[in-house]
Amino acid sequence: MAEGFQVESVQGLLLGLLAMMVIIAGFARRLNVSYPIVLVIAGLVVSFIPGVPRFPLAPDVVFLVFLPPLLFAAAWQTSLREFRQNIASISMLAIGLVAFTVWVVAETADRFIPELDWKAGFLLGAIVSPTDAVAATSIARRLGLPRRIVDVLEGESLVNDATGLLALEFGIDMLLRGQPPTVTQGLLRLLWLLGGGVLVGLLIAVVVSWFERWVDDGPVEIAISVIVPYGAYLAGESVKASGVIAVVACGLYMARKSTEYFSPDTRLQVVSVWSALTFLLNGLVFLLIGLQLPYVLAGIRGYSHLALIGYGVAFSAILITARMIWVFPGAWVARTLIPRILHTGDTKAPAAQVFVVGWTGMRGVVALAAASSLPYVLGNGQPFAARNLIVFLTFVVILVTLVVQGLTLPPLIKALGLSDQGVDCEEGDARRIVLEAAIAYLEQPREGKSEQIRHAYEDLLHQYEHRLEGLTECGDPSVVSDPPPMREAARMTLQVERQALIQLRDQDRISDDTLRMLERELDLADSRLGSISASTNAG
Repeated sequence: MAEGFQVESVQGLLLGLLAMMVIIAGFARRLNVSYPIVLVIAGLVVSFIPGVPRFPLAPDVVFLVFLPPLLFAAAWQTSLREFRQNIASISMLAIGLVAFTVWVVAETADRFIPELDWKAGFLLGAIVSPTDAVAATSIARRLGLPRRIVDVLEGESLVNDATGLLALEFGIDMLLRGQPPTVTQGLLRLLWLLGGGVLVGLLIAVVVSWFERWVDDGPVEIAISVIVPYGAYLAGESVKASGVIAVVACGLYMARKSTEYFSPDTRLQVVSVWSALTFLLNGLVFLLIGLQLPYVLAGIRGYSHLALIGYGVAFSAILITARMIWVFPGAWVARTLIPRILHTGDTKAPAAQVFVVGWTGMRGVVALAAASSLPYVLGNGQPFAARNLIVFLTFVVILVTLVVQGLTLPPLIKALGLSDQGVDCEEGDARRIVLEAAIAYLEQPREGKSEQIRHAYEDLLHQYEHRLEGLTECGDPSVVSDPPPMREAARMTLQVERQALIQLRDQDRISDDTLRMLERELDLADSRLGSISASTNAG
């Protein structure tokens, strides 16, 4: 009975978390605010309510449960072309900025926070230096940022975990053994973290992609897509490389190859499942961040509230300032020196975009998990007195970068004139090329075919020609094949079909399986009409 009661209690707590997450996220969308920010605030507020159950967030839960699928989803959505084009900017942020942040935090902590020496400051800098992939993907895409900024921020957050965790590894070694690593050791370790992670991730991706070609079953392929990021992460960690980089490399490769082995129906299913999965995991992560305040405060002893607030605000300001100081010279190096060495096409970014990149340094649950994983005892057997203060400062930085910077980003983007990005002809050009290829195929002579088949091809050719004529100069389909009255008639007809289908089910003349199958076809047709309508309105 006791075990059953515990299971029911866990189920009840999880159900309560999920219900609160869904309600708050829906409320955030009505307010047109990024739901991760609102969830963090809500979790923080709820944590003050007496009697609310506590939800500890163990480091292993973050690294082994939440992180792999969220990293995989972020990598899947990343464009490999844009990643290559922005590799110079990404490198300056993911490697150079991490090293600069660790040094700045170590120096300032040693001088201005009596409870932290240089080694403890180094550890703190290693923990908070990487931006969070979950936060970057969840917030940046919803703020109307220019595509280049989003690409750089996401690329930075996908790579800098490896350099941040390397710095953390060195910091713990210094703390426990008292001996810093040599430059050669550091470079070799970094190369293996990055290179080994890439090799492991690509190896797993190649094997899975080959196997996927022999599978054509939606549920099986969805299950594979969920298992793969966990396998890649554990494989990378097992060879002492970066599990994070292994997941990222695996996700980038499989996203590229998925067009070859996913059928259209399977792709729709996979996208739907992963959209729901990432929403649930993201929501739980940000909600749990806010709920960690009792655990953070529980370990703090001997500090006044005023001193803690002062430390938190000052440290957050130092961290934000360090990033702002780095991004402008870093952008100059990225657009001048690195492209000459790597022969990349990294182009000059306007000052306004560089400023937004500097302001968008979100920290998230990975930093909190890294802080919570610090040892309690030093190498000499003495307690690590600065541990609790490091955890507290990390928590404050997460709140400031997520909430304060996140809420100020929309007005900042508007003030800098970055919200209106003009017309991008890439999608329209792709539409035109695809239509022209289809027309070329339909225009091929078909001698020997029946009159009925030739007539069907001619009708389809006229439809494609009409769609091509409806494209504007940039390929925007502002003029569509069906005029608005016909589109409205199509919507009404679909609604009649849907009602008739439901009536057949209610009369027990068809099964629920048949209803779901035919209803799916109607939903897809309705979705296509909605996409055309949205494109017309946008034009």
